[in-house]
Amino acid sequence: MTIIEIEEKIQQLVETFEQEQFIFDFLLAFGEPKATISRLKKGNLNQLESKGELTHRKKLFFKIAQNNLHSTIDRLKNETQPLKQKPRFIMVTDFKTLLAYDTKTGDSLDIVFEDLSKHYAFFLPLAGMEKAQYQDENIADVKASRKLANLFDEIVKHNPPHNKEDTHALNIFLTRLLFCYFAEDTLIFEDNQFTNAIKSHTNTDGSDLDAYLLRLFEVFNTQNREERLPAYLKAFPYVNGGLFQTTYPIPKFTTKSRAILIEIGSLGWAEINPDIFGSMIQAVVSSEYRGGMGMHYTSVPNIMKVIQPLFLDELYEEFENAKENKRKLQSLTVRIANLKIFDPACGSGNFLIIAYKELRILEMKILKQLDILAKQKSFVFSEMHLSQFYGIELDDFAHEVAKLSLWLAEHQMNLLFYKEFGRTAPSLPLKNGGNISHGNATRLNWEEVCPKEEEDEIYILGNPPYLGSSMQNREQKEDLALVFKGFKNYKNLDYIACWFYLGAKYIQNINAKYAFVTTNSISQGEQVAMLWSHIFDKNLEIFFAHQSFKWSNNAKSNAGVTVAIIGLRHLSKSSKYIYRNNIKQNVNNINAYLVDSKDIVINRRSNPISNIPKMLRGNSPFDGGNLILNDKEKDELINEYPFFQNYVKKLIGSAEFMKNTFRWVLWIDDNQVSEVEKSILIKARIDKVYKMRLESTDKGTRKLSERPHQFRDRREAKKHSILIPRVGSSRRDYIPCGVQDKNIIIADSAQVIYDSDIYIFSILSSKIHLIWVKAVSGYLKTDFRYSSILSYNTFPFPTITKKQKEALTEHTFAVLDERERHSEKTLAQLYDPDKMPEGLKEAHHQLDLAVERCYRAKPFSSDEERLAYLFGLYEEMVEKEVRK
Repeated sequence: MTIIEIEEKIQQLVETFEQEQFIFDFLLAFGEPKATISRLKKGNLNQLESKGELTHRKKLFFKIAQNNLHSTIDRLKNETQPLKQKPRFIMVTDFKTLLAYDTKTGDSLDIVFEDLSKHYAFFLPLAGMEKAQYQDENIADVKASRKLANLFDEIVKHNPPHNKEDTHALNIFLTRLLFCYFAEDTLIFEDNQFTNAIKSHTNTDGSDLDAYLLRLFEVFNTQNREERLPAYLKAFPYVNGGLFQTTYPIPKFTTKSRAILIEIGSLGWAEINPDIFGSMIQAVVSSEYRGGMGMHYTSVPNIMKVIQPLFLDELYEEFENAKENKRKLQSLTVRIANLKIFDPACGSGNFLIIAYKELRILEMKILKQLDILAKQKSFVFSEMHLSQFYGIELDDFAHEVAKLSLWLAEHQMNLLFYKEFGRTAPSLPLKNGGNISHGNATRLNWEEVCPKEEEDEIYILGNPPYLGSSMQNREQKEDLALVFKGFKNYKNLDYIACWFYLGAKYIQNINAKYAFVTTNSISQGEQVAMLWSHIFDKNLEIFFAHQSFKWSNNAKSNAGVTVAIIGLRHLSKSSKYIYRNNIKQNVNNINAYLVDSKDIVINRRSNPISNIPKMLRGNSPFDGGNLILNDKEKDELINEYPFFQNYVKKLIGSAEFMKNTFRWVLWIDDNQVSEVEKSILIKARIDKVYKMRLESTDKGTRKLSERPHQFRDRREAKKHSILIPRVGSSRRDYIPCGVQDKNIIIADSAQVIYDSDIYIFSILSSKIHLIWVKAVSGYLKTDFRYSSILSYNTFPFPTITKKQKEALTEHTFAVLDERERHSEKTLAQLYDPDKMPEGLKEAHHQLDLAVERCYRAKPFSSDEERLAYLFGLYEEMVEKEVRK
């Protein structure tokens, strides 16, 4: 049984059910055999009629209740009798509301009965389909995230925010709740003190819960308590430190929201990581809102890819070198206690939290080593403070959670310190948290957020928002204009370029470095020329880089993106590293393309730098689709007007080329117009083109209305053409090029070289050309965009002899012959790296060897060596042009 079938059956059941038959039809919908249902009816009918209950061993305990559904299911969760048969689900309903509990995962369902079809997935284990698990997450984190989202939805349902003040108050309330949950499970409060107090001292319908919480939060903010204060409130400790300082409205509660609030308290909050609170935010903030804010959520292993090469590896190296020297170890603890860590797009604080925890761990290792050297236990405490950590965050909720998360991270590390040394600083009252500023990082003065002094050691890090120019809203475009005021050609930069440039300005004249997770587009194509010269002009260099890789995160509904990590510092003779597939390699230099080569910027060119023919874009139609025909339209035309076959040609673009298909185009000379307009069908198409072009707001398009029977471009081959797709997959080992007959028209989704020597095919199809294209071209996600101005015209290829040209021509035909052996397959299939035929692979390999011998006799040992050689040759060619 499929999921779609289950969904359809549940939908039908909700619309047509009979109460006494419901549970049997429900089980049938999830694939329970009819014979089993018959046995269930016989064995449970009396119990169902008398008590409204049905037990299906190891699968379901079902009960019909007329009132008090929530208290009923809470009782059933703990009663021996219903659990005796080990049911996977407990379900209670009055056919207006339906409650369910998954005894395996602990998940709950609380819905309007008629919405059952929207939530059928909750019960998929009945059909043998387990709900997806988060492999890389702590289960406690996932549950907390989901439960908090449920609570948020229920609160908003009955307390819809009407303005920014309402939203801010709700954000503050949720962060305070998070603190209370964490506190009662981690020895800040007594065990379950907060949840038990709500259970014992508020009404089950939630009517007085807002007043109770308002008073409790006031108690947290009061150090000197009134004598008449009830003992159950006086039992809570003084908390403040700013968290409960300001009074905000508390939302109204219902029976359901109170129950969820208590249920959340039953989770094991001691197991929940403060650094996962970003996931919780993602769960409670709508995807539309989150996407608009450009927020990203980052897992611990990915954060370590930033902080280790930025500062942590160096600190550990210093620790290893100082292990036997007490003075040097003490000096290192002082250094750590004076670091400043600054995240100017901190979100919920993930990077700051992990940096704090890792530094505390290193500090503890140093203190243990000092005890070993002293041969006795010392009585020092941690010298680190949250005031060393700085951040900027645009989103109000994330900003509040960042501050809270740092407090909780400090408490966690204090507990760990106590475990290791038997002493620690008290967690309460809270001290001032991290210096997290709420605002737009592109507008705030970073030096006011994180003041820099002459003796400071500062590390800037984070995962700022990456939005391409087409995805930026008006305000973000204004941010870009403000940051790059006075610069030319900045408008196509990715939004994250603001952080790279502001970071370069900030670290001037101080001991500082910075590293950001970034979209890989800023190290590709035209953005390199737009951005990096302004950064390198400030005497900075890239000292480590993780080359492009797929990046996913731990948050609910996370989406993988392709990113790089780039670290910058002042010019230095210290080592530089490139990370490829998590392998660290020492290199001489890292240029803006994140390769080991000189700091060269590849600029657009209108003509090839090498002695190779001109490449053009295919023919652009600007016809509204009216001059293009499919097979059926072409056949109908030829059947009615046979002589029209002289005016119709095959049309091929990138998609058709890769799929071995084609379309048709009306290809009409000026002196043929009167003849073709004898066809009413063709005349109608030409008239539509005329109207479309004439009504355009573009002057050039209106000019084209003077020849509506033609594409905007009218280029065609005299002998043949070489086609190359304008978008290519980075998965492929080669760029699939093609040699086309002179009668085939190339569409503008492809690049084309007309009537060139055939050996040019070998150059375009070579591995060394693909390596260059991947390095310097623009990208659409992970697919490179092949352009003449960046990919082809900049490609350095030496002048070759007639004999070398003849050899490359032979290899061209060898590749084409191998393709022809598999004519039943499309080029997309042939060039799939997992399915490429061995004969075609070998033909390309031999072609590669021949092309690379044009550069030098000695074979290249790696792609990195190939690329470094190409950059060097490009530099020589540019210098030669300048001299000329």
